[in-house]
Amino acid sequence: MTAAVEVIRARAPGFAPRIAVLLGSGWGGFTDRVEGARRIPYADLPGFPAAGVAGHAGELWLGRVGAAEVAVLAGRKHTYETGAADGMKAALQTLRALGCGTLVQTNAAGSLNAAMPAGSLMLVADHLNLAQRSPLVGEAGNERFVGMADAYDPGLRGIARGAAAALGHTLHEGVYAWVLGPQFETPAEIRMLRLLGADAVGMSTVPETILARWLGLRVLGLSLVTNLAAGLSDETLSHAHTLAQAQAAGASASTVLGAVVQALADGLDG
Repeated sequence: MTAAVEVIRARAPGFAPRIAVLLGSGWGGFTDRVEGARRIPYADLPGFPAAGVAGHAGELWLGRVGAAEVAVLAGRKHTYETGAADGMKAALQTLRALGCGTLVQTNAAGSLNAAMPAGSLMLVADHLNLAQRSPLVGEAGNERFVGMADAYDPGLRGIARGAAAALGHTLHEGVYAWVLGPQFETPAEIRMLRLLGADAVGMSTVPETILARWLGLRVLGLSLVTNLAAGLSDETLSHAHTLAQAQAAGASASTVLGAVVQALADGLDG
């Protein structure tokens, strides 16, 4: 982690972001809104993961959104790639060491609610850790016993709702269910998740939220709905389908994300 900080400080002297943004599938267009960006491949940053999934660039972008300096993680390591849930630990530790106090997470997700079709955006209000994996396994000390009440910061969610409303865009709000993957869920599993109170389902986000809360970061989560989940439509699900749907809605999602990040920065300055 220290070595990665040194690389970043050498390539971006004086850069001091307070907001980190983690881009999931479909959200890559947000980097077009990062001004004066310096791009560092994950491969150049000790401890950062190798990019192993289509749609995840594997680069750290350092720049500005408006007047706010932001660090953008273009891509994440998924637990289904190796079985380990701590793939983003070093990256988040590095950004915390640089001064980030807020993490904005994004993902692509399947909807369990017909009122939230493809192209919808959902604020994550809470999550279900269906995989029952933790990136903190192996950590020592009492700090590993992280409280997860209000893990997705209510104050940040309020700012996000206001920023989206100013653009005329409605943000749904609900519970995100994390499943391990990489296979998609069965219709029976989707029926189970609906009974458990899930509104969307995906294969990421929860490990990074746990890490962020362990590091003392405030978290905001946004899901881009790419499809109705298995058994709720006649669609045949695949990663290619997910990427295509995410691409179709990505420009609108990135516009909303840009407004949200700017509003969060204004809130930090206020």
